Amino acid sequence: MSEKLQKVLARSGVGSRREMEEYISAGRVTVDGKVATLGDRINANQQVRVDGHPVKIAAEAEQVCRVIAYHKPEGEICSRIDPEGRPTVFDRLPKIKDSRWIAIGRLDINTSGLLLFTTDGEMANRLMHPKFEVEREYAVRVFGDVNDAMIQKLRIGVELEDGKANFKKIKAMGGEGINRWFHVVLTEGRNREVRRMWESQGAVVSRLIRIRYGDLLLPKHLPAGGYAEYPLEDVNYLRKLVHLSAETESLMKPEDRDERRRRMAGIKRAVRKHQIMVQSGVKPEVVKAEKAAAAEKAKAKKPKQTQKKRTRI
Repeated sequence: MSEKLQKVLARSGVGSRREMEEYISAGRVTVDGKVATLGDRINANQQVRVDGHPVKIAAEAEQVCRVIAYHKPEGEICSRIDPEGRPTVFDRLPKIKDSRWIAIGRLDINTSGLLLFTTDGEMANRLMHPKFEVEREYAVRVFGDVNDAMIQKLRIGVELEDGKANFKKIKAMGGEGINRWFHVVLTEGRNREVRRMWESQGAVVSRLIRIRYGDLLLPKHLPAGGYAEYPLEDVNYLRKLVHLSAETESLMKPEDRDERRRRMAGIKRAVRKHQIMVQSGVKPEVVKAEKAAAAEKAKAKKPKQTQKKRTRI
């Protein structure tokens, strides 16, 4: 049975279906040595290459869908490789065999927060597609004079250069003067959409953090630059959201979850210790320097061991 080429590539973990359509249009994909075109269908026994590299075609039953949450810090881009040498979100992700991580949407370089990755290109494509109306929630700090009329316009919809856009929900979260925080919800992911919507009303976004995708929240104790894999129940929540069949298998073992809890607990203790020192007026860098000096002193006092000569037998 033949299937669409872009669908097979997405399922095999090369990228999302939309990305694969772009690859095919750019002539980067070959089937049995011939450059592929959009609309091509393939069978399981055909040889596919992307940028000259062979692709291991995964049958639907073979693939195990995995999903991880990544806490993206500001300053990282969402491309795999950057010609300018800037850090990318893929630099810190765990290595996986015979597959690759596919980003579910993007966050611009100055935006931080929750970024989901999966090994299932078809699921990634559906979760990004506006027709499924998957909610994305952001915490946004706005600089400017925000009034009720402006908020009403953002709810109803404002005209952007690429079409009309509106927030499904918008809630004031506090702040002082002309620096205020809001939580906003969208069901699509156009480029810099949140920032452009506020700019259309004369306000400037000074901070933007994605805190939710669907019902999955940014894990509270996940540090910036850290990742955590979701258990099977959360993977199947996402699959159900976009009308895909449930997974029955997970590569996440119970001990992996225990290790994650221990790691998070360690990070939490370190942060709490740091906060206590700061509140009590102790400078953490001074404590660190004192510990290093004490360690060096103890090392210097330790008597040198003389090497014993071996006795010949």
